[in-house]
This record gives sequence, C-alpha cells and structure tokens, in this order.
Amino acid sequence: MRLKIYIFLFSIISGIISAQNPISPPGVYLADPSAHVWNTGKLYIYGSLDESCNYYCSNRHHVMSTDNLKNWQLHKNALVSAGEGDGISYNDNVLYAPDVAYKRDTFYMYYCQPGNKFAEGVATSLNPTGPFKNGINIHLNGYNQIDPAVFTDDDGQSYYLWGQFTLKMAKLKPNMKELDMSSLRDSILTEGSHHFHEGAFLTKRAGIYYLVFADISRGDAPTCLGYATSKSPFGPYKYGGVIIDNNYCNPGNWNNHGSIAEFKGKWYVFYHRSTHGCNTMRKACMEPISFNPDGSIPEVEMTSQGAGDPLNPLITIQAEWACLLSGNLRISQFAKEEEELGMINNGDKFCFKYIDFNKGTKSLTIKYLSSGKTGKLQVYIDKPWHMKIAETDIKSSAENLKWQTITVPVEKVSGIHSLWFLFNATEEKGVLSIDWLRFN
Repeated sequence: MRLKIYIFLFSIISGIISAQNPISPPGVYLADPSAHVWNTGKLYIYGSLDESCNYYCSNRHHVMSTDNLKNWQLHKNALVSAGEGDGISYNDNVLYAPDVAYKRDTFYMYYCQPGNKFAEGVATSLNPTGPFKNGINIHLNGYNQIDPAVFTDDDGQSYYLWGQFTLKMAKLKPNMKELDMSSLRDSILTEGSHHFHEGAFLTKRAGIYYLVFADISRGDAPTCLGYATSKSPFGPYKYGGVIIDNNYCNPGNWNNHGSIAEFKGKWYVFYHRSTHGCNTMRKACMEPISFNPDGSIPEVEMTSQGAGDPLNPLITIQAEWACLLSGNLRISQFAKEEEELGMINNGDKFCFKYIDFNKGTKSLTIKYLSSGKTGKLQVYIDKPWHMKIAETDIKSSAENLKWQTITVPVEKVSGIHSLWFLFNATEEKGVLSIDWLRFN
C-alpha cells in the first residue's frame, strides 16, 4: 500500500498519469470524449466532467493530453461556468458535452448547458488546454438542443452540428462564433433511419465523411457508438453500423458518446463507460480501430488494454480495469484517488481483456476487502467455465473493513487470453471489494 501511495504521489507531482483503460485517472470521471490532434503533435481529449450519481456533468471541463497514448496529462478547469475562474458570465449552469475547433491561432470551445434559453455557447483560448474565457451564447433560433460538434473541411469551411433524435447542421461564419442560418439543415441523421440518438462527431478520411454518434439500435438504449458515411458534409448519410458497444460495463449503464481520430498513423475510437452502478460517473476509454477497403469500420470490443499491448500479468492490474461486469458489482471510488471493484454478490462475474501469459506465472495475489461476505473466487481464462486456472477462499476480515491479500497457485498458461473471475458466495451478508491483482 505504501509503495502504491508513493507511485501515485510521484504521478501527481510530475503531472503525468499512466493507465490502460480507462484513460481517465482514478477519481476523475471524464465523459463524452472528443479527440483532436492539433499542430502541437499531441492528442487532446475534451469532455464533460461527472461528479455525482444524481445528475450529469458539473460546472467544469478538464482536458487530457498525450504524446504516446500511455502517459496522460490532466489539465484541470479548462472551462468553468461558476465560481473561481468563471468563463461564462451569463449563467452558472452545469456544462454538458463540449467540442473544440482551431482557427487563426485561436482555440474555440463549444459547450452546452441545460435549458432552452442559453443551450449552447462558445469560449476562446490561445492554448489548447485553456483556460477558455469570454463565453457567449450561440443563437440557434428555436433549434436549441445539446451536444455541439465542429468540423473544419479541407477548404477551411467549418460546420456546426448539434441535436438529439434528429441531427442539425449549419455552416459557421468566419468568426467561428455565429452560424449561417441560411445553411441550416435538420434531420441530417434521424433516429428512425440512422439510429441517431445524440452526441454527433464529424471527421473525414480518404474523401469520406464519417459521422459518429450515440447509436440506439440495440436494447432501446444508446450504449453503442454508431457511424454513417457520405461524400458531402451535409449528406445524404448512409448508416454504417456499430463501432463499439459499452453494454455490460456497469449495471446502471445507459449511454455512450465519443469520437474517432487518427494519431501517428493509426485510428482509434474514444468512448466512455459508466461506473458506480449509475448512469453518470462515466470514464473515458479508447480502442484501436481499422477500416475495410470500402471504408467501413469493423466493430471492436471493450478491452482493459485499450491502445496498449495485452496486460503484463507480473505488473499490478487494477480492479477498475475490468472491462465486462455481470451482476451487481460495479467500479466505484473508495478514496480520493482510489477505485475498487465493489459490491460483489453471489454469481457475479468480471473480466479483463487481454492478458499476456507468455510472461510465465506460478501464483496469483489478490488484494480484497470482505466484511462478513465469504465464498469462493474462481479464476478462468477465455470465458467462465472454459478453463479454471485458480480458486481461492474469500474470508471475512478479522477487523471490519480491513484490506487483506491472499496468494494462491495457478495452472500453467501460455498465450494471450481474457481473464474471468466468478464469485460463489457461502455467506451473502456484508460487502466484498477487490482493489488489485497480480500474478507472480
């Protein structure tokens, strides 16, 4: 525990956070990630910031940046709508999903807030990480909704997109703060024809325009990021399918919202997963994607490794890196910068994808907390009940709410596999949480 604290303190002092999925650091719930690569050569993630299970978002936007997809720097309070550093003088509402554009040495952050009167606005900065100031309302002439996105085409023309259920689009005037309302078009995408729910993001690759959005085609919930393609910014757009589905990331999961971007010659999808057993408290994640010769995007799965290599089992694997949850369990925060996989009940399962077992493993150490709850924790590769490699008894702590570790032998495994855990309870009362695991 002391070593973990030292490592974390070094990360805070240096301003650098290293992680797999999620890319949001522990205790930071950055959702709706919009990814951009500016002329600095770095990748920047702009998103909303959740702070409660009782409502979406907060009065702040943070920004994350990286130059290698492994080490992320967190830039706090890039835009603030209330209190110290307030960049929006005309109201104090929370800030929903943003996007950012760059033109003529200025960065423009487009934000949205609840309510029809001041639904969307724009603030500016000379720095990609802010602070963004002097927010002004964008007048949408009765088309007030949420989730702005901005795309600048090869000819320099910028387009503004927003809306729920039907996607609206208009050209931005050269000042980047007003819309050319004569160009306004509604129903660029619709729920009926494209499964469009909200959260659009527009980009271009090889002459094809890609609209990425929260897709409601599965389970009557927008857990997917879907996409549609066109040869023109205004369409018509043809629905292409699902890029990623975040279903089963959390028992209270409801939505998804994200983007796709190219970084150093490779393409990635950026999305979020819910935590804490609620719709909000979401965390940004990413996965590599590819394109077929016809420009279509094959669907990818949620993983723990994200943009990195399969996880090294000999290095501590944080429980919050679990990418599939089944049952009552959920990822939650138990200290200022600490997260756990908690509220584990009988029959609950969780999975890490993927683990490189070519490193050689002989035993498994698990740090857990059990207050009254006992049973057996079984460990499998590839899927539950495929091949059991370890099993351990979970015993209640001698002292209430005290973390403990247990080490058990594991069967010899080689290759790259998913890692599944199944808990069978003998005593249902109490709580069971897992902090981390490590093979030896």
